[in-house]
Amino acid sequence: MSKSEAFSRVKIDALLRDAGWTLDDGTSVLYEYTLPDGTRADYVLCDRAGRPMAVLEAKRTSVDPIAAQDQGRHYAELLDVPFVFLANGEEVWHLDRHVDAHARKVATVFSQSDLERRIAVRSVRRKLSEVDTDKAIAGRTYQLECIETLCTEIDRGRRKLLVEMATGTGKTRTAAAFIKRLFEASQITRVLFLVDRIELARQAEEALVDHLSSYPSYILKGARGIDHAKRITVATLQTMVNEYDQLSSGYFDLIIVDECHRSIYGKYSGVLRHFDGIKVGLTATPCTVNPDDMPDEEDAQFVRDTLRFFEVTEPTFRYTLPEAIEDGHLVPYRIYKAMTVKTAADGGFPVKRDELDWTAMDADAKAEFEELFDGSETITVDPRALERKFTIPERNRAIVREFREVLENGFKGSDGITRTPRYGKTIVFAVTKKHAETLATMFDTHFADLKPHSTTRYADFVVSDVGSGPTEGASDKIKRFKKEEFPKILVSVNMLDTGFDCPEVVNLVMARFTQSAILYQQMRGRGTRQAPHIHKSAFTMFDFVGVTDFHGDDEENIPGGIVIQGKPRTSPGEPRRLLELDVHDHIDPASRDWVTLDENGRIVRTDEHEAAANALGMRFQAWMSKRPWDVRQERWLGLIESSLKTEAMNAEGFWEYDLDEHPFDKWGGYDEAVRVFGGEAALEEMLASLNVDVFPVPPRAGTSGDDSVRPSA
Repeated sequence: MSKSEAFSRVKIDALLRDAGWTLDDGTSVLYEYTLPDGTRADYVLCDRAGRPMAVLEAKRTSVDPIAAQDQGRHYAELLDVPFVFLANGEEVWHLDRHVDAHARKVATVFSQSDLERRIAVRSVRRKLSEVDTDKAIAGRTYQLECIETLCTEIDRGRRKLLVEMATGTGKTRTAAAFIKRLFEASQITRVLFLVDRIELARQAEEALVDHLSSYPSYILKGARGIDHAKRITVATLQTMVNEYDQLSSGYFDLIIVDECHRSIYGKYSGVLRHFDGIKVGLTATPCTVNPDDMPDEEDAQFVRDTLRFFEVTEPTFRYTLPEAIEDGHLVPYRIYKAMTVKTAADGGFPVKRDELDWTAMDADAKAEFEELFDGSETITVDPRALERKFTIPERNRAIVREFREVLENGFKGSDGITRTPRYGKTIVFAVTKKHAETLATMFDTHFADLKPHSTTRYADFVVSDVGSGPTEGASDKIKRFKKEEFPKILVSVNMLDTGFDCPEVVNLVMARFTQSAILYQQMRGRGTRQAPHIHKSAFTMFDFVGVTDFHGDDEENIPGGIVIQGKPRTSPGEPRRLLELDVHDHIDPASRDWVTLDENGRIVRTDEHEAAANALGMRFQAWMSKRPWDVRQERWLGLIESSLKTEAMNAEGFWEYDLDEHPFDKWGGYDEAVRVFGGEAALEEMLASLNVDVFPVPPRAGTSGDDSVRPSA
């Protein structure tokens, strides 16, 4: 054996250990195994009883593993095992000789238990065409057509599939029936159902429990870890980003991605790429439009990343909003447009110095406004800065008054027809937490005469702050909104925009402007579901911010694809961030806490720590996705990430000297890291890049311009 071959074997042994294989028990992994024709397989991977399950053909680092696939297939045939792995210490490739024509690259060697599961079901495996879809779960024509299309594509060898189905047409039910068919055909043994918010995880689990009671499911939570006894794992992207590298690539046979955060196909795609299972994306967002024609770059990038990830030019199956409305599965909608004078101002609205009550301001507010006026008598404010930088209480009161006035008396349109929306469950889309609190209080006060008691909440609010999760009690509020008579109105910030399922919603109030056509369409979809028990035949969108005009929406011409952005109003610029104030800061008493231990001596992390660790882990994964890493580098980076997440509440960076501390000292410390990452300069550059991306420093006041307000002569 040459020196390079020996070095490759050392790295392959490390890959096997990383996947949980025991190398020295004389049973699990056999080396240089003599085959019936006298040739030798480099590795034979066996079950716990010593029965062969797979061959692993090893090559030098300089050799492309795929070159050995015919040799590996031949060895597998001689051993009568289905699985082949090809590795050179840097890459791992895999094929199932009974299914695959060619090997494909995978992130890891499969674990022993993952191979045992797959072997166990092969004797009862059936073709998908031999198994019927459970029509009691998904019996509509388009749902059955969708499942048949997916099954046909899987039989043809396709492993990435994209489904576009309009909001409210039963994507989760369709997915459940599809999952059941694959289980009954013994094509899969474990499923990952990935969502982007905990509320959607709860919704998904409820549906799966209802429809797939024979296949136990659970919601993955970071503190508890993977439940290996359950068949279906429901997880948020934020949790899975911090858990997936603990599993081998063969752990999940099927991954369903349901309306997940757009970055799942971009900077966080490592979560999906890690697992070798069949991947099915579910979306209500059409992906047939040319991304270059989309004015919002984030939307365009989402479409590009989605199509690229699933390796398609259009979805595998489509069922659009116009089709669903025409078939009677969704309800149509109408739009009531009304904007305040300030909101409708083209090019911004003026605010004069003498309009403000300077005597009511504290010193900080005075200083802030003096800086904005900068000696002028008038400033011009971008309406889109409202509720971000400025608020006009009378504007919010006007929105609330107008909403009730139209509910009670209707409004005669320019066509001479009077239309009257109906009272009922209403979602209000707000800008910030403060805006949501304000609107909820105003709505509650304005509808006080309709409350059975003064303590009843006619309106409430739920907020999700990026990185820290939903506000306290958000899940309970959402549950009450869906199941109980009150609250009638729920004001939302980032909680009910996508995926939320409440058929009884009859009104949507747009008090938040968004340039994203994808997000707008998702928000609009919250009202489309049928509710025959309340005789719902349509829903009403109240547009108080001009968002429907901006996106070219028209109730007479319901778009089925991406809504195309209309001509934007001229404005002095995009609002960027809240003004920073140089104010006194002190320790928040509520943040003081003891570090507690459980009965096994493990640190019990607070919810704040879990949120910080999840956020850090997501930034770390996004940074890693920017460049390729070899196997040794990935192992070191995994240890660095784990170390940083342990100190997530206090970590401010990672430096060269940290590499000589525990646990890195056991791996050779700084000197070994220099070798792994290609020299001192490369290591220094890598750490600098890591610190910039994973530990971003907020801009200081005054370091960035802000065009949301400008002085006027």
